Amino acid sequence: MLDSPADQQPSDIKGWNGLLRPYAAPDPRRSLTQLAITLLLFVGTVGAMLALDQRFGYWAALPVALPAGLLVVRLFIIQHDCGHHSYFRRRAACDWVGRVLGLVTLTPYGWWRREHDRHHATSGNLSRRGHGDIKTLTVREYNALSRWRRLYYRLYRHPIVLFGLGPAFQFMIRHRLPFALSPGDRQGRRSIMLNNLALLAVLVAGGHLLGLGRLLALWGPVMVVAGTVGVWLFFVQHQFAGTYWAPDERWSFVTAALAGSSYYRLPRPLEWLTAWIGYHHIHHLAPRVPNYRLPNAYQELAPLREARVIGIRESLSCARLALWCEERQRLLTFREAARAG
Repeated sequence: MLDSPADQQPSDIKGWNGLLRPYAAPDPRRSLTQLAITLLLFVGTVGAMLALDQRFGYWAALPVALPAGLLVVRLFIIQHDCGHHSYFRRRAACDWVGRVLGLVTLTPYGWWRREHDRHHATSGNLSRRGHGDIKTLTVREYNALSRWRRLYYRLYRHPIVLFGLGPAFQFMIRHRLPFALSPGDRQGRRSIMLNNLALLAVLVAGGHLLGLGRLLALWGPVMVVAGTVGVWLFFVQHQFAGTYWAPDERWSFVTAALAGSSYYRLPRPLEWLTAWIGYHHIHHLAPRVPNYRLPNAYQELAPLREARVIGIRESLSCARLALWCEERQRLLTFREAARAG
């Protein structure tokens, strides 16, 4: 008996596109339902936070920052789908929803969309690092650094910085500043400045209603939770021991997607909250597949189930990985790299 096409491993991206094409079509009703439910839950959670603060004080409201932050992550992933124009059939609808959600996620939609497209085009490519990824050096590059630059890199890769200070800086400060853009990048600068102006209007209105200090004290922890969880998800989906990196002449888009992106297996409630972004290898193969179709593709297409599966317990050990070893073709901790000599 011959295997069905769904059981056969495609040999190239054209074959994968054909296999995944049935899933790469947004369902407007499902997209709108997902967006409406997420926004209603988010607004309800923020409302509960404000009510608790008013009645019982700040410390009673603070724990609600956790579910509110997780819902911001879910909204960010919807915004992310809009950036791939996979959420609605019309690109204009995707772009306008993405821009509005950028006020919640503190993310300039147009600028981020372009950077994220570069990430998809260069993920796992040693020769083209630095586009929407987490800075990763090879063992050889690290050993060639001065003592102070090694210290800087070790601080950058420390979990407190990578998942704590770093996300807060990225979303609250880095996304506000257009200065790292090239002089001719008017589109990126415009996206950042328009996002800033809209956020300023929200701050003025919110500060008038609640008081600016109260508003920032409540919203800051929500964004810290959202930023930390979001960066952690992105990290685990690419930075695991057996991930894939290769120089440009040997780099393969398909291999980078299947071997350089993981399936982060989470409990079902967390899968829902993170909008199934854990099926990251499928997303990298076919970014036009809406988030809610990723689990169906995984269950129905056998070749997709051969990807690297990482559970929560195993994922915790990934936080110590920091250097790519070209000889062993794996990520190492600083201690392992030192022993390797």
